Amino acid sequence: MELLPVARKHPFDPPAALRQMAADGPLHPLAFPDGHVGWVVTRMSTARAVLSDARFSARQELRHMPYPHPLGQESPAPAIPGWFLRMDPPLHTHYRRLLTGQFTVRRINRLIPRVEQITGDHLDAMERAGSPADLVQDFALPIPSLVICELLGVPYREREEFQHTTSMALRLDADKQDVIAALTDLHDFFVRLVATKRDEPGDDLLSGLIAGGELTDEELQAIGMLLLMAGHETTANMLALGSWTLLRHPEQLAALRADPGLIDDAVEELLRYLSIIQFGAQRAALEDVWLDGTLIQAGQTVVISIPAANRDGTKFTDPDTLDFARDAAGHLAFGHGVHQCLGQQLARIEMRVAYSALFRRFPGLRLAVPDEEIPLRTDMAIYGVHRLPVAF
Repeated sequence: MELLPVARKHPFDPPAALRQMAADGPLHPLAFPDGHVGWVVTRMSTARAVLSDARFSARQELRHMPYPHPLGQESPAPAIPGWFLRMDPPLHTHYRRLLTGQFTVRRINRLIPRVEQITGDHLDAMERAGSPADLVQDFALPIPSLVICELLGVPYREREEFQHTTSMALRLDADKQDVIAALTDLHDFFVRLVATKRDEPGDDLLSGLIAGGELTDEELQAIGMLLLMAGHETTANMLALGSWTLLRHPEQLAALRADPGLIDDAVEELLRYLSIIQFGAQRAALEDVWLDGTLIQAGQTVVISIPAANRDGTKFTDPDTLDFARDAAGHLAFGHGVHQCLGQQLARIEMRVAYSALFRRFPGLRLAVPDEEIPLRTDMAIYGVHRLPVAF
């Protein structure tokens, strides 16, 4: 029995040991760093079954972490009020309902011109500064950071503060006290922001939640923290890693340039192919459950490997090939079931706009360093690259 494989031979592929597990079957015993013995799911059908089954809990106090974390595993407490990602119904349903009312089609569609303007402004700045550039700092990180600021009503001048603190909170090799300090700083940031929004409401998501009158300040602060961390770190890493992927798959990039209408399919395929949630989702069995002929005992943690499921050959033909002509629908990049990502449509819009604009503006874009010099985010909970030097 082994720990969850994390070592990658190729930056765009899941670990080879994980792919071998997937080839051998849908469920495998898994050792956890704290000594717990659970399971890892590597097939799409089994993953979707677990994520849609109420007998498997998302509550953080019941789950074990499949990777070493700076905060450790000792007696995890229930999620703080508002941190709905680690809650089950009916409490999760309560928060989800309130947030769904804020993630309206109108609000998301209203952001499209701003996403286009923000993207254009950053490409203008790249062009003025000249070649080379770091596509992470100059493009992939600032665009979703500014978009999430607009959605939540966070002053963009505060971006450096929250970018630093969220990055520290997601590091796997950080000192425990540094992670605690980062989370404390982020909490204090939202204490101030919620107080400001109560006094001076705007046309943003936090102000809308406050106007609803159903949430305490503590709940609003936690929801704000969660949405901020999830809303810019994930999209930023998809933009950077996806851009590198396109540069290393010139035939697919050429197809996209020849047919700009292909961008929707390209985004879905990149989401499937890259799967940046590298450690997957964790669920705890609330009772004994038979799954694909295997008994999952009550209390055991099941890790749903999103990278493995999204490369499942029983779901996708030739799954290790990037192919914009395929139907990538049904991938798990945004999860499945009641916890499916609330902001997925906004993330899709950002990727469609940003990828299209980047490669239209810089038709000669190329890497400025060899592949092996690009630092991978294997030390982070969300996979991607720390830097992506490019020339144009």
